[in-house]
Amino acid sequence: MFNYVVRRLLLLIPIMFFVSVLIFGISRMAPGDPVLIMVGGHQTTPEVLENIRVKYHLNEPIWTQYGYWLKDALGGNLGESFKMKQSVTGMIKERLPLTLQLVVMSTIMTLILAIPLGIMSAIKKQTWVDYTASLFALAGVSSPVFFTGVLMVLLFSFKLNWLPAFGAGTGFADNLVHLLLPSFALAVNMIALSSRITRTGMIDVLNTNYMQTAIAKGLPRHIIILKHGLRNALIPLLTVTGLQVGFLMVGTVLVEYTFGLGGLGSLIINGVQTSDYPVVQGTTLFMVIVFLVLNLLVDVLYAVIDPRIRYQ
Repeated sequence: MFNYVVRRLLLLIPIMFFVSVLIFGISRMAPGDPVLIMVGGHQTTPEVLENIRVKYHLNEPIWTQYGYWLKDALGGNLGESFKMKQSVTGMIKERLPLTLQLVVMSTIMTLILAIPLGIMSAIKKQTWVDYTASLFALAGVSSPVFFTGVLMVLLFSFKLNWLPAFGAGTGFADNLVHLLLPSFALAVNMIALSSRITRTGMIDVLNTNYMQTAIAKGLPRHIIILKHGLRNALIPLLTVTGLQVGFLMVGTVLVEYTFGLGGLGSLIINGVQTSDYPVVQGTTLFMVIVFLVLNLLVDVLYAVIDPRIRYQ
């Protein structure tokens, strides 16, 4: 297992290099002069503008600029925001807790709703329960996260007046209440997909010989399903959940913008709107690293859930 983890970590090096080049190059394609953004539209002399370009290496070729950025990034310095004049690393640390809370709440909602829904669909296969769950899954997978968010705001906030529509709230309890709608909007696609995968996995497991033997022995139905069936059906669900948690980090960009939250998603959008290269580059790179690390953790968890899996 240790050798496998080391190999995977080494494999991340060329992947991260390629991703960093891609992020840096695409961010430089944004329109607008970052020097003019930094001076905030104020009248200034050409000498001042040139000094700013020299300070941030904007007067040098793009590959030289990339070299400076990569060197700083390897040391944990993701640069300084052109617009806010703050450390990008510090801005990420400041906004990360809200985004993590949003992702964690969405993941918990997914596990609480998707697994029971998938089990019920498998047990009640080709009944109204299964058909209803299939309809929900189709609607959930097909609905974009921003569209789901807008519908929830219209229904639960403006029509029913049950939950707040915007902001993160103040205090722990108020914060949880404010994040219920955005968390569920973020989780809808994941719930729909995970419930169908759980259903498929449970159906396959229920038809295996050892499950039929357990049924023939007269074991209680809940033990057969939860202890013997669910654990073996979790492997494909774990794969999807690990990938989906990574995609949730990306989905927060739209959800935070829709619900007026100040997390990493809104930080990226603000950076794109103002052509703030360091903010866009640093935040995007951070999200990619989180996604890759989550994939590695999922592979390691396979062996924990199923002891038959061994990595060499």
